[in-house]
Amino acid sequence: MPKTTNASSTDQPMRSKKFLILFILLPIFLAACTTADNLNVPGVSLTVDPAGEPKEVATGVQLLVLLTVLTIAPSILLMMTSFTRIIIVLSMVRSAIGAPTIPPNQVIIGLSLILTFFIMTPVFTQINDTALQPYLNQEIDQKTALEKAFLPIREFMFKQVREKDLELFLQISKNPKPQTLEDIPNSVLLPAFMISELRTAFTMAFVIYIPFLIIDMVISSILLSMGMMMLPPSLISMPFKILLFVMVDGWYLLIKSLTVSFY
Repeated sequence: MPKTTNASSTDQPMRSKKFLILFILLPIFLAACTTADNLNVPGVSLTVDPAGEPKEVATGVQLLVLLTVLTIAPSILLMMTSFTRIIIVLSMVRSAIGAPTIPPNQVIIGLSLILTFFIMTPVFTQINDTALQPYLNQEIDQKTALEKAFLPIREFMFKQVREKDLELFLQISKNPKPQTLEDIPNSVLLPAFMISELRTAFTMAFVIYIPFLIIDMVISSILLSMGMMMLPPSLISMPFKILLFVMVDGWYLLIKSLTVSFY
């Protein structure tokens, strides 16, 4: 036992010396790396580039901003396009029929995205002609391109937003009363557009709900009069609601109503 203790006590100073030597050599190695342009080791190549020019740094910052914008693109799609109204109406129709999982969520979201791109095509085309292509051809700078790109989107939102909703957010933000539409800031237009879309979507969904609600009431009354109180009315009414939806060509009427509501 004493021999073991002496061996461990002698190993400790050796380890301390190794750590001390490593601590001294590490800064020397890092300094050599920074002074050398290329450091080649068998199988490993380390290159330390010099500081870039201001143009290169600005391009890197622009790329970082672009990647950040792409990460919030879904939120922008929800806030400033027709996606919100479409997906709410389609989801409410699915619930009104009595099949909350048919069509699946992937189909509902996919159909909403396709209709959104179809409805917003004139806006995207105008953005491409007035902002994107001139910017790529270096005819305008980035700030001007962003301003011109937002003009068609603002015009689209102004067509759908209610004046009452705009007044609400103008009062909350305590902004002065605008003289023209150009004086309304985006911070007021965006939330006003969102609640206007929610109101329109729920109004359309309520109108669609009425015929399916009547079918549920009729089936429930028939089952109650026949004494079949243990039989769920939704089990009997769902085939009749699907039959009604198919006979009136419901998908055609629904998509037509959603598309026309934006024009």
